[in-house]
Amino acid sequence: MGEEEKHLVGEAIDASEIALGRHLTDFENRLAAQAGVRAAAAVSSGTAALHLAYDVLGIGPGDTIFCSSLTFIATVAPACQLGADPVFVDCEPESWNMSPRALERAFDDAAKTGRLPKAVVVASIYGQSADFDPLSEICHRHGVPVVEDAAEVLGGTYRDRPCGGLADIGIYSFNGNKIISTGGGGAVLCDDEETIRRVRFLSGQARDPGWHYEHTRLGYNYRMSNIAAAMGVAQLDRLEDRVARRQEIFARYREALGDVDGIGFMPVAGYGRHTCWLSVVTFQPREGRPEIWEICAALDADGIEARPVWKPLHRQPVFDGAAYFSHGENESVSDEVFATGLCLPAGPDVTDDVQDRVIAALRDRLGKS
Repeated sequence: MGEEEKHLVGEAIDASEIALGRHLTDFENRLAAQAGVRAAAAVSSGTAALHLAYDVLGIGPGDTIFCSSLTFIATVAPACQLGADPVFVDCEPESWNMSPRALERAFDDAAKTGRLPKAVVVASIYGQSADFDPLSEICHRHGVPVVEDAAEVLGGTYRDRPCGGLADIGIYSFNGNKIISTGGGGAVLCDDEETIRRVRFLSGQARDPGWHYEHTRLGYNYRMSNIAAAMGVAQLDRLEDRVARRQEIFARYREALGDVDGIGFMPVAGYGRHTCWLSVVTFQPREGRPEIWEICAALDADGIEARPVWKPLHRQPVFDGAAYFSHGENESVSDEVFATGLCLPAGPDVTDDVQDRVIAALRDRLGKS
C-alpha cells in the first residue's frame, strides 16, 4: 500500500462515500476491461465470488461439480455448502493445472452413470493459466458451463487473452497475499451483463425493488465497500509493475539454484504469461536429502517462511471418499507436486538482499554452498 491508496481512500471518506460510490463503479469497470468481459461485480472475497458464481448457475443439493484437485479449498467449498458433491480432477505436468486427459476420463465416467456435472471449475494456480482451449471444448461438448478460478492469475494471459475472462464465469481474489489487494475482496466477471446483474442482486441481500424491504429469496451480504474499491483502483495502476517484479524474483531463483542437483521449478507453459504469483521450486527425493517438511522447518528456524504447495483436495480429510480422476492410470501429478513442491518468499517486500538470504539458506540446507 502506498500514497495513492491513502489519497483515494481519503477522497472516499471526505465525500462520505463509504459503502457505495464512484470508486466502486470505477473498480468494477476497470476489472471488466482487465478481464476482457462486459461486466464485473466487486464483492467481499474471492470465496464470495465463487459462491455467487455457483449460485447463479443454479448449483444445489444433488448436483455434482468437477474441480481441480491441486488448489486451495475455497475453490470448491462454496459449491459444497450449496449442497453439491465434488469430483476432483488431477493436474497435468506441463502446467500443474487441470489435465484435459483426466477431465475427459471424468466425463466418460459421468456419462456412464448419467450424472453430468452442473459445472466444471478450473483453478489456475501460482500465476499460470490452465490450458483452457481443450478444457473448454470438452465441457461445452457436454453442455456444461465452466467457471474460471483466476484468484491467483490476475495479470496473466492465455493465448493473448487475459485470465479471468476465459470461461463462462470468472472470479478474481484481492486477498492480502495476492498480486493486488483491497485487504480482502474479490470479483465476479462475465460477458453476460444479466448474470452480473443477478450477482449484484444476490450480493446485496437479494432485496427486491420497492420502497420497503421485500425479499422473495435469500441473498448474501457480499458487496465490496467503496473504501476497499478505492484501494483496488490504486493497486490496479501498479499491476504491471507487480507482475514484472514477481517474474524477476522467480528468474533470480532459477539462476541461483539451477545448478543444485535435484532442484527443479514450476513449469512455465508457452501459451501465455505466467505472473509468478508465487515462486515454486521442487526437490526430487534422494537418499540423505531432507524432506519438504524438514526444509520448511529449517528455513523457519532461519526466520524464512516457506510452505509446501497446495495439498490436493482429494487428499483432504473433509473430502474423504470423493471421486478423483488422475492424469494417468497410475500417475497422480497432484500428489507428486505436493510431495516435492515448495513455495518460496516472492512478495513485494522481497528485495534482492532478502532473496539472497533465502537462496543462501536453501543452498546450505541442501549441502551446496
